[in-house]
Order: sequence, then structure tokens, then C-alpha cells
Amino acid sequence: MSRIPARGLAVVSATAVTTVGAVMGVAQANTGQPGDEAETKASGSALLADLPVGAQAHVQTASLTEQADAQAIAADSTARKSAEEAARKQAAEDAVAKQKAAADKAKADKAAQEAKERAELQAKSAQATTESAVTGGSSASFPQQSSYSVSEVQAIARQIVPSGQFQCFSNIVDHESTWNYRAVNPSSGAYGLVQAYPGSKMSSVGADWRTNPATQIKWGLNYMNDRYGSPCDAWAFWQANGSY
Repeated sequence: MSRIPARGLAVVSATAVTTVGAVMGVAQANTGQPGDEAETKASGSALLADLPVGAQAHVQTASLTEQADAQAIAADSTARKSAEEAARKQAAEDAVAKQKAAADKAKADKAAQEAKERAELQAKSAQATTESAVTGGSSASFPQQSSYSVSEVQAIARQIVPSGQFQCFSNIVDHESTWNYRAVNPSSGAYGLVQAYPGSKMSSVGADWRTNPATQIKWGLNYMNDRYGSPCDAWAFWQANGSY
């Protein structure tokens, strides 16, 4: 086989590359007619075939390298676009999740506030009902009598004092006045069933405090609730101290 000098190979390679480039350019500029395309391919193949084997290999290697570079660039571009699209999608999902979390929190806060308000209203209503039954209720529900027996006074008390607190209330009244609504302490002047001191304190419930056991019972229940928390708490204090 004949040897081609280095300079000659370079010239041949350059010529081959130029020739192939020209062939490719012509193919790209082709108008799309089948005859032209076939002619171009045939011409390019003929030119490449005219080159020595070594030059052909060089041209083919250059072409493959160029194709590989183009494919790498295209792959990189595709990967970059995919990453950008994934990032945009994730950002959108995060934004939606954040908005949903904020909406859920606002809804929960509103529900909690409404529940709190309902509880406060119920507590106020219950308190108002209790106060009405204990202090706000008119003595008209217990018709005034000229006198009351112990059993009658106790029956009135059972209607005013909560059932769970009645026994404690009764224990205190037993020790303070033995259910005598006209009882007077000769030393202090304390008066009535629960021995209010002075007895005029009971006028906050009714002006008939001297003669109406219902008025005295209402005042006594209020006093025990306000000062001790309940008649049973008042009774526990009484047992520890001998008075309340």
C-alpha cells in the first residue's frame, strides 16, 4: 500500500471534510424533490469513495464525533427542561398545599372561636337561670303565709336548693336555727334560718326577709355559693371551724 505524506493527508482530510460539508449543505438546502436528494446522496457517496481509506475513516470519525456532541447537547437540554418543569410543578404543588394548610387553619380557628362563644353563652345562660331560680325568682312562687311549719320550710328549701346540695344546706340550717325562720341570736342579733348577720343583708333578695323563709333560703344559698363555692363546701368549712 502506498503511503500518503502527513501534509498530503491533512490536505486530503480537509478536502474531504469540506466536500462532505458541501454535500450536507446541499442536502439541507434541498427543495425536497426526490431526484435532487438522490443525486445529492449519490454525489456525496462518490466523493467519499474517492478518498483514501485512512481519509475516509478520519471523515467518518469526525462525523460520528459531531453527531455524538449534538446528541449530548440535545440530551442536556432535555434534562434541563425536565428539571425546570419538575421544579415548576413542585413549586405549584407547594403553593397549593400552603394555601390549603392556611385555609384549614383558618377554618379550625373559626370553629374553635365559635365553640368558645357557644360555651360562654351556655355558661351565662346557665348562670342566669340559676340566679333567677335562686335570687331573681319572685317570692310569689311561694305564697306568703302568716306562719310556716318546719316541714313546710324544708319543702320550700327542696324547691330552691339543688338536690345534690340539699343535705349539706340542711345540715347547716339544723345547726344554725333548727329550721326556725324567726330565730334570733341573742348575742349577735344574727337572724333567720341561716343566721345572717345582720339580718338586713337578706333584703338584697326581698324586703320580706323577716317573715318569708323562701327569701332567707335564697339569700343563704347565694351566700354559700359566693363565699365557699357550694353548700357542701360551706358545710365542710363549718365542720372544721364550728361556724361559717
